[in-house]
Amino acid sequence: MFCMVAMAACKAQPVVKPEPAAANPVNLIPATDKSIVYTGRVSTSQGGYARYTYPGVQIRCNFTGTGIDMLMKPGSGYYMVEIDSITPYKVLSSEEDSLVMLAHGLAPGEHSICVTSVTEGVNNQPRFYGFVLDEGEKTLRRPLLPQRRLEFIGNSITCGLGNEAEGPKVNATPDVQNWYYSYDAITARNLRAQCMVVARSGIGVYRNCLGSPKGDKDVMPDLYPYVTFGSTGEKWDFSTYTPDVLCIGLGTNDTTNPGYDTELLYQGFMRLYRDVRGYYPKTKIIFLTGTMLKKDSKRLRDLCQTLDRVQREARAAGDKGVYRLDFTPADGSLGYGSGYHPSLKQHELMAKQLTALIKKITGWN
Repeated sequence: MFCMVAMAACKAQPVVKPEPAAANPVNLIPATDKSIVYTGRVSTSQGGYARYTYPGVQIRCNFTGTGIDMLMKPGSGYYMVEIDSITPYKVLSSEEDSLVMLAHGLAPGEHSICVTSVTEGVNNQPRFYGFVLDEGEKTLRRPLLPQRRLEFIGNSITCGLGNEAEGPKVNATPDVQNWYYSYDAITARNLRAQCMVVARSGIGVYRNCLGSPKGDKDVMPDLYPYVTFGSTGEKWDFSTYTPDVLCIGLGTNDTTNPGYDTELLYQGFMRLYRDVRGYYPKTKIIFLTGTMLKKDSKRLRDLCQTLDRVQREARAAGDKGVYRLDFTPADGSLGYGSGYHPSLKQHELMAKQLTALIKKITGWN
C-alpha cells in the first residue's frame, strides 16, 4: 500500500514535507546515470548533478523496490510527482533538508516515476543529485518519451505564476505557483507530447516588465540561446530537441505602462522569430496573446496588430508555418490567480483553445 495516498488529490493540494536528510544515502543513482531521462533545458556538465532554472523540467526513471527519494540542493523548490498510476501530488525541497521523500510503501517490484519542477528556479538555482532507492534495488531500462514534441517560450503566464492562489490579492509566492496546471503543461498532456519550456516571469521580447520604453538588455532573444536563465554561460544544444510545434507567448510585459514603442516591439518579435526559425527550419510556430490584457484595450490591439504583421511578413517571405492564436481575455468569470494572473480554470480554457489549434495544424488525434 502506498503511504502517501492521503496526499493524492486535487489542485492546490497539501505538500508532502521532506523527511530529515540522510547523511550518506546508501543507494544513490547519480543524476548523470544513463537510466535517468530529462525533458527540458538541463545541464549535467558540472559536478555530477543536474541544474536548471526554467519550470517544467521533468526527471524520469524506472526502478525496483518499495520506495524512492531524491537528493537535492536544499531549497530547490516545489515538484509534482507522478508514480505508476497514483494521482500526482506535490512535494517541497525545503531549506532544511537535502533528501526529499517521494514514495514509500510501494508494492515490491517495478515502478516508474516522473518528477516535474513546477516553480521558477532563477532565485534558488535548483540542483538534482540523483534518486535514492532501497538498499539492493536498482534502476531499469530508460523510460520511453512521447514522440510528439512541443516547446513554449513565454512569461509568467507560461510559468503558471500564482495559478493556485485563491484570488488576485494573494502574493505570488512559490507555494501558489504550479506549472503542472499551466496551459502549456495541460496542452502537452492533452496531446501526449514532450514539453520544453523557456519562460520567466516579467520577461519581454524587447523590454521587460516596467522597463525602458526604448528597450532593455536581457530580454528573451538575448536569453534564448542559453541553457539556464541569463545571457551568459553554457549554450543550449539545439540539435538535442526539435519541436514539432513551438508557441511564443510574449508581449504582455513589453506593453506595460509607462509607455512602449510598437516599432521596437515588432523588431523584438522579428528578431526572436528569425532566431527560432534558424534553429528549427521546419517547426510550426504559433504566436499567442495572453489573457491579462483587457478585451478591446489599446495594449491588446497593439500587440495583435504587431503579431499579425510578423505573421504577414513571414508568410510573404515563403514561411507558411507561422500561426496566430489570441486567448480569450480574462474577465473574472473564471476567477483570478495572484496579481490577476490566469486562474486554474483560465489555464484549462487556454489549453482547450490551444489544443484545438495544434490538432488542426498538425493533424494529431
